Amino acid sequence: MSINGTLIAQAIVFALLVLFTMKFVWPPIATALDDRASKIAAGLAAADKAKAELTNANKRVEDELTKSRTETAARLADAERRGQAIVEEAKAKAIDEGNKIIAAAKAEADQQTVRARETLREQVAALAVKGAEQILRKEVNAGVHADLLSRLKTEL
Repeated sequence: MSINGTLIAQAIVFALLVLFTMKFVWPPIATALDDRASKIAAGLAAADKAKAELTNANKRVEDELTKSRTETAARLADAERRGQAIVEEAKAKAIDEGNKIIAAAKAEADQQTVRARETLREQVAALAVKGAEQILRKEVNAGVHADLLSRLKTEL
């Protein structure tokens, strides 16, 4: 065989190999590569989507934290205001109770003063009657002179 015949035969075999490869081998390889590329693209898209969701979740978490901090601060301020109101209310009640106690004590003192004056008037009236008895040198009848004695009590 000559080199030209061998070269032509090898070219024909090579052409058949290329045709066979293009017809039967290359389509499954291309399909596998396309599938792999689509899976990689889908994975990258899912990663981007997950990254976006993570960013959104982080934003929501920060918003919720800010909201909870605000609510906590508001609740603390409200509790502080309620505490101050309770303290002020307790002070007002204590002042009212103190005023009531003072008023009751004043009323009691006034009643005791009135009783003491009445007792003192009776004692002065009795002393006046005794003094009058001694001056007149006879006994004064309380039943007969009741009107006189009651006027004397009121004058004192």
